[in-house]
Amino acid sequence: MSRRSGILEFAVLGLLRESPMHGYELRKRLNTSLGVFRAFSYGTLYPCLKTLVANGWLIEEPGNAPEDALATSLAGRRAKIVYRLTAAGKEHFEELLSHTGPDAWEDESFAARFAFFGQTEREVRMRVLEGRRSRLEERLEKMRASLARTRERLDDYTLELQRHGMESVEREVRWLNELIESERAGRDRRRPGPPDETAK
Repeated sequence: MSRRSGILEFAVLGLLRESPMHGYELRKRLNTSLGVFRAFSYGTLYPCLKTLVANGWLIEEPGNAPEDALATSLAGRRAKIVYRLTAAGKEHFEELLSHTGPDAWEDESFAARFAFFGQTEREVRMRVLEGRRSRLEERLEKMRASLARTRERLDDYTLELQRHGMESVEREVRWLNELIESERAGRDRRRPGPPDETAK
């Protein structure tokens, strides 16, 4: 399985953990919530869904919502399939969520991982954030060294492009520093859950 396929499977499982959805709704959520998947097509999503079903991590159910029935009758197509996460799928997603190795720090992987930080334990969030910062600091050091070696041979526009790239990385490092400081201070960015009735 390619890295990009693995990221898509992770994101699909994460979205379906929130609620069951049909393929169109899933694709829309991938596009709007996770910008990294903007380029994904139905031709990529549906094979992924079929694989997840075959692995026992999802089940397919007929769509029961009134809008599904209306859309089906108007278009003359069969009812949309709704995909639901199974207990095994939830367990698999939680296992993926706990991974903190280098794959979690790469550009596309990190964006998907960060989108599900609300479902991630604080210790795991910290390791992923620190790993991402370390990766970017290494990248920044290489960019600075490369610019120092080549700046005399670059035209003004190429030089500005190099500077722009460095500024983007510096900006993300500052952002990561703020997030790490917030995590260390114990500030949880997850939305609060419902009040605990048993505490009354």
